[in-house]
Amino acid sequence: MISNPDAIRVLCFGDSNTWGAPSDDPDYVRVAADRRWTGVLQELLGDGYDVVEEGLSGRTTDVDYDDRPGCNGRTYFAPCLQTHHPLDVVVIMLGSNDLKTVFDRSAKAIAEALHGYVDDIAVNVADRNGGVPTTVLVSPIVIDDTAPAYAEMTGENFDSAGVARSRDLATEVRRVAGERGVLFADASQVAHAGGDGLHLSADSHAPLAHLIRTLIVRDAG
Repeated sequence: MISNPDAIRVLCFGDSNTWGAPSDDPDYVRVAADRRWTGVLQELLGDGYDVVEEGLSGRTTDVDYDDRPGCNGRTYFAPCLQTHHPLDVVVIMLGSNDLKTVFDRSAKAIAEALHGYVDDIAVNVADRNGGVPTTVLVSPIVIDDTAPAYAEMTGENFDSAGVARSRDLATEVRRVAGERGVLFADASQVAHAGGDGLHLSADSHAPLAHLIRTLIVRDAG
């Protein structure tokens, strides 16, 4: 538990890949706290930082399921920011669930939805000095439809178009980050899906944590 009152608070807001859904466990047991990328990030940053994990399986950027209430990330985001105020850094990694066949969204439309998150940060939370928190937009890993358990565990939710669009997300999210003057990270540069083709492989959590840590520390310096 963080007890340093001066710790730099980092909010990590995302979907199942922030929550810690396993990719290769048939019993679907959540990845342990110290193995999830958020937990590794806390360890890397040390006691001078307080990493707040806000991951939810199924979370979208700003669209609703017919049968899964509460998964629209945008409707929860402002209360979440206010709950954890003040925040010095906000890391957002969303988009994979928007690629599902039921939503049929383009990579551009998914990335455009992130503008709303940047807007919400500006009006709902401040850092310890009263300024706008550092924002990091992270494009998620690419969906791998060649993974061994993809057809069984993931394929019913995604068509080939959604899989293809997952490869375009990085370009579109990078564009939005550039337009808004916030930081960008491409998770697929250091991490990949495991057996189910959707969730981070066990050996991808640490590299992703290192990538995010580098951006945070570089910006703080």
